[in-house]
Amino acid sequence: MPEPVLALLAHQSVPEERTPRRTLPTVLVVVVVAGMALSAWHPHDPTTWLLETVWVLVGLPLVVLTRRRFPLTNLLCCLLAAHALVLAVGGHYTYAQVPLGDWVRDGLGLERNPYDRFGHLMQGFVPAVLVRELLSRTSPLRGSRWLAPLTVCACLAFSAVFEMFEWAAAVIGGHAADDFLATQGDVWDTQWDMFCALIGATVSVLLLSRLHDRQLDALTGSGRR
Repeated sequence: MPEPVLALLAHQSVPEERTPRRTLPTVLVVVVVAGMALSAWHPHDPTTWLLETVWVLVGLPLVVLTRRRFPLTNLLCCLLAAHALVLAVGGHYTYAQVPLGDWVRDGLGLERNPYDRFGHLMQGFVPAVLVRELLSRTSPLRGSRWLAPLTVCACLAFSAVFEMFEWAAAVIGGHAADDFLATQGDVWDTQWDMFCALIGATVSVLLLSRLHDRQLDALTGSGRR
């Protein structure tokens, strides 16, 4: 086939490949913004809502502002959007009073609303992909056997920092911070929260690493050595 024809076909195929990558993040931003707006509409407690969703309020503009200089994989974009919605729901109702969690508690005969545990699983599952992407693209760890354990350790460290943040809120707010803490009477709630984050991060690395590597290769235009 003549070279001009090949060049024309290649030129025409680029938009078809790039369109999903450009469209999906935009759709996800709209979904998250809508979810946050609904979450902010008459929440159970405005202060608790702010404390629970501050990560979205800071993270979403940061991702949007850096989208051209440092675009994220579609996998990470989807996970970040899902995590934002989990935080928005928890912020609106408070984690101990999410209706879906009450339904699961009553249906399975549990002693507590499990939405808080689910939230902390997500606190490990989603940041694991975020940490893995940042380390893979900004450090020599891509392809290293140290990438997985360091990713999990970073997620566990973040979970521990978050628990200290909750401790500070309890010291400052006293009983007013009970909705934010969502301990539901469990004296081991802090340890359970960190353990859930550890499990979430470990499962994320085990399940998503290959898919993540393929998307990283497509995004950066380089194969693994």
